[in-house]
Amino acid sequence: CCTFISESPSEESNSFPSFFPLDFNNDDFICKSDLEKTLNKLTRNELTEDEVRMVCEKVIDEADLDNDGRLSLEDFQHMIVRAPDFLRMMLWI
Repeated sequence: CCTFISESPSEESNSFPSFFPLDFNNDDFICKSDLEKTLNKLTRNELTEDEVRMVCEKVIDEADLDNDGRLSLEDFQHMIVRAPDFLRMMLWI
């Protein structure tokens, strides 16, 4: 399917297991509601609904390679390579 090249193999290999805990509805994609739940956990519900919506829309807009409105594993891996700090933050969930 997809070959993924990263200068930092440890980040690439760690991105796959971190994808599935973020997929709350178990559909093999990270959708807006999955991101909202993740963001609320990370911020301990300290953001307003509008702030959460804005952040989630920005993440999908930036990371959704095929523009289907959700993040596939490939989208997620691409995002992690571009922003490795995102992975480190997600591993704290």
